[in-house]
Amino acid sequence: MAEHKETEYRVEHDSIGSKEVPEDVYYGVQSLRAAENFHITGLTMHPEIINSLACIKKAAAITNCEIGLLEKKKASAIVKACDEILAGRFYRDFIVDPIQGGAGTSLNMNANEVIANRAIELLGGQKGDYSIINPNDDVNCGQSTNDVIPTAGKMTSLRLLKRLKSQLLRLHSALCAKAEEFNHVIKMGRTQLQDAVPIRLGQEFKAYSVAVLRDIRRMDKAMEEMCTVNLGGTAVGTGINADEAYLRRIVPNLAEVSDMELVQAFDLIDATQNLDSFVSVSGAVKACAVTLSKIANDLRLMSSGPRAGFNEINLPARQNGSSIMPGKVNPVIPEVVNQVAFNIIGNDVTITMAAEAGQLELNAFEPIIFYCIFQSIDTLTFAVQTFVDNCVTGITANEDRCRALVENSVGIITALCPHVGYEKAADIAKKAIRTGAPVRSLILQEHLLDEKKLDEILDPVTMTEPGISGRELLHRVEK
Repeated sequence: MAEHKETEYRVEHDSIGSKEVPEDVYYGVQSLRAAENFHITGLTMHPEIINSLACIKKAAAITNCEIGLLEKKKASAIVKACDEILAGRFYRDFIVDPIQGGAGTSLNMNANEVIANRAIELLGGQKGDYSIINPNDDVNCGQSTNDVIPTAGKMTSLRLLKRLKSQLLRLHSALCAKAEEFNHVIKMGRTQLQDAVPIRLGQEFKAYSVAVLRDIRRMDKAMEEMCTVNLGGTAVGTGINADEAYLRRIVPNLAEVSDMELVQAFDLIDATQNLDSFVSVSGAVKACAVTLSKIANDLRLMSSGPRAGFNEINLPARQNGSSIMPGKVNPVIPEVVNQVAFNIIGNDVTITMAAEAGQLELNAFEPIIFYCIFQSIDTLTFAVQTFVDNCVTGITANEDRCRALVENSVGIITALCPHVGYEKAADIAKKAIRTGAPVRSLILQEHLLDEKKLDEILDPVTMTEPGISGRELLHRVEK
């Protein structure tokens, strides 16, 4: 039986006092205090914001070395530590909760301490010996939580939005393919869940693709919002403690390090005070979620049944639908898209309230904004992915069922209005509903139109295109 090894500690101190920190970890006293204070979600930081922080700290070390504020040996060690984080190391040492007080200071210091302790090791020292590399004086040189954290949040959002856009492009392509595949399938169009006029199934899917394309354009605009950062503004946007040369170079260096098209805000005070750009991004994500949820609703309706519902389309069977009803298959993929949308809409409310709650020179509620916006973008990305792979690409049409519903519907009476008048058409519709007789039979019984012209007018394909069905007949009657 293996012997239990007791944890060894090192003693670190901060302005609050001294505290034991496990010897083998890379975080320090300030990270540990934050972890103890903010056990809120039980989750860890999003990997991409850790990567964003590593890019920022790397760019800052490079910049401070270029202008002579950080000796090359220290800068090289910090850069190396950041590169190791970007390679996926030390994530477990980012221990602070995503939701935290202090406007993100805990997260910023967690990054500073992890990078400092790894840099100390690289220089041959022992973790916690901050005389070699100091988290505040060296890793955080020229920076403040108030410009580092908003910049990291924007960089992370930008990366996640690119992934979302990639999946939306896949969805758009899948919907376009279905629009072409189903272009010949005639079905009944409905408004307010009541029979309206015929439409082609391909036209419905084409409309879905257009809506998704509009959301993709919103994502492009959202990504533009995330490219303007306040790095260099330090505490309140005035740039205090940031060398003028650092202020000029830091964002271009960060853009190079991160391979992102980042630009420094024209007014750093405004960019530090206001988080409306995140509200805008959340709005775009929410609008997309609403679009997709509506499409999911339609697919659930059109596939309902299979015997006692619309049964116009078939969704791929992905799993058993019931523990008690044999053979039941549920529309689980559209259902998960709906649920993701509900959550995103709630997140948008939180983001809106948090952005509004800023006071004077800073908004302290960035942590909850980031927690919600990262979750919204991530979950929508994964929802779109499964929507494409496990639902949309496998949809098939029940053509005979669709046509039968059209032929038996009262909705085709609309096409007869220009020929028999609205009042007479309404009378025929009411009689058809009351008796169950087809509209076609009633028109012929009352000798309102002959069979040849009725066929022309009620041609389902003609009724799904602009114009008046049987227009030639109408002109002849007028003459």
